[in-house]
Amino acid sequence: MSASTSAPPAAGAPPRPAERTREHRYDVDLMRLVGSVAVIFLHTAATFIHVTDGQEANGAGAYWVGHIGDAANRFAVPLFFAMAGWAVLVGAPPKDERKMWTRIVRNTVPVFVWSMAYVAWAWLRDRNEEPTSDLAVQAFFGEIRPAYHLWFMYAYIPIVAVLAFAVLVKDGKRPYGLGLALLGVAAGPTVFSTVAEITDWDGLPSFGWTFGTYQMIYAVGGALLIGMPNRLAARWRWPLLATLVLAMVGTLWYATQIHYAIPYAHLFVGAATISLILLLNRVHVPERLRPSLSTLSGAALGAYLVHVFFVEELVVRFVSADLSGPAAAALLLGSLTVTLVLSYGASMLWGRLGLRRWLG
Repeated sequence: MSASTSAPPAAGAPPRPAERTREHRYDVDLMRLVGSVAVIFLHTAATFIHVTDGQEANGAGAYWVGHIGDAANRFAVPLFFAMAGWAVLVGAPPKDERKMWTRIVRNTVPVFVWSMAYVAWAWLRDRNEEPTSDLAVQAFFGEIRPAYHLWFMYAYIPIVAVLAFAVLVKDGKRPYGLGLALLGVAAGPTVFSTVAEITDWDGLPSFGWTFGTYQMIYAVGGALLIGMPNRLAARWRWPLLATLVLAMVGTLWYATQIHYAIPYAHLFVGAATISLILLLNRVHVPERLRPSLSTLSGAALGAYLVHVFFVEELVVRFVSADLSGPAAAALLLGSLTVTLVLSYGASMLWGRLGLRRWLG
């Protein structure tokens, strides 16, 4: 055996690539949990806004409680785009195309399962305004009804795929299959519109597998911020907290005075997202809390996928435009708690049953 293969690394030398162990980021687990709770909070609060038809005159208590809950959690969706970018570019870059397809399938299968589940549920409840078969086809192509919250996954998955494609190409790989799939995503809208123009077929579904500029910027920016090797100095924490609060106040002002809902690309939402990431980035999670945090973080996707069922079947039944401010606030917090317990409880249950690959 040659000396070059048998000699141990010099003292203090960095480990060889095969010897490196990937750091588990408990702070990212915390971000994932915070983001999941915030999404559920956002949709629960939205029921209070909708019951007033977005008009303060129809019920000031429900209107303001709903908007405050909404404004305080608008960072949720951008936060998940940021974590997606970090995971692909920094946290766990794909080593080959096969492993990347495994990731994509792991996210796509639950989306299709839940899309069909929500369509079937609405059919059983006689809530579908269009033929159920049409809704099922539309869900496959990304026009999500009645599972309105799943729009995020039809942008999240292409973003993960295109970032992984860039990483693999940079590393000298040739991910042709992934490239062809992305070409299909890019060409899909124009292909569908061309077919509709040629055939005059009104029943062609919309093509929703796409992402926007702001979503990609959140993803790449998240890779930069979450990938920082050290936590910001303590002197920055109070200014960041103040920025987070001011951004939420600005979001509330915009949503009530200009337009609801505020775009995720808005400066206020971006400021809140960046501030929250920097506040949580590299935060120390005590050893005793790490197992519970990991369990809840692992159940976050499933809780996100199922929570709208509980919001629509339970929360909506109790929300009224006639609620006073204190009563609306109490109902919001109570219904949020119930929705979180049921959503996370259901997700952890099917996780124990080995159904995570199907149900998220």
